Amino acid sequence: MTPIADILAGATPTGDGFRATIPASWLQGRTSYGGLSSALALHAAQHLEPDLPPLRSAQIAFIGPLAGEVSVTATKLRRGRNAAFIQADIVSDAGLGFRATFVFMSDQVSQIDLDGRLDSHRRSPAPDTKVYTGPDEFFTGNFNFLDLKDEAKGEAEWLRWARLRAFEGLDPMVQVLAVADALPPAAFKLLDTRHAPISSLTWIVNLLTPTPVTTDGWWLLSATSDYAKNGCSSQSMMIWNADGQPIAQGMQSVAIFA
Repeated sequence: MTPIADILAGATPTGDGFRATIPASWLQGRTSYGGLSSALALHAAQHLEPDLPPLRSAQIAFIGPLAGEVSVTATKLRRGRNAAFIQADIVSDAGLGFRATFVFMSDQVSQIDLDGRLDSHRRSPAPDTKVYTGPDEFFTGNFNFLDLKDEAKGEAEWLRWARLRAFEGLDPMVQVLAVADALPPAAFKLLDTRHAPISSLTWIVNLLTPTPVTTDGWWLLSATSDYAKNGCSSQSMMIWNADGQPIAQGMQSVAIFA
């Protein structure tokens, strides 16, 4: 296991980002786990501009495989009075593998106050709960998991507690992005085999709070697919903190080669 903080600490700064190495223990097949790539890209974006407001949205494209040494760069697209748009790219020897547009914006005074009743009633795992950790040679070895199988009612739905085994020292937003992609695709439950190749294509994440916090590193993740045909699945996603407060909503397009 290589903590994300160690990957960032070992990175070599460049003029507009840094160079880093993606360890084999963070690979998902032949490419970097998407949450790690997103976390590295966000770290570069956060350090491009001084005094950035909180992250509010991310639009992510998983373009190609990323492994080994990579170059992470950030580019300011626009910074206005209220919002800043920053693009982040990750390039390996195989070429461009990742591109994201991050939107940073401060809270604004508004007459609208709608919470959508998105709170969760579920309790985070107790300290003595038996949790699952993946194999060391796969990205899941960097996490603790607890599936809520009895509460995932849909035929293509995952509901799982997740935390990084090493989350200390990480920026809260970086931690959220690193964890938020840790579920298998929801439509994966419909397959009669668990060895089919899959690939996330795009991911949209909207942050619901400027200051994500949780207890003992635990985050509750959900993914639900209502439509999957012709090798493509569209799924909606949510993440809550340990107290059941909604942290982020998302959507993902996933290719399933089966």
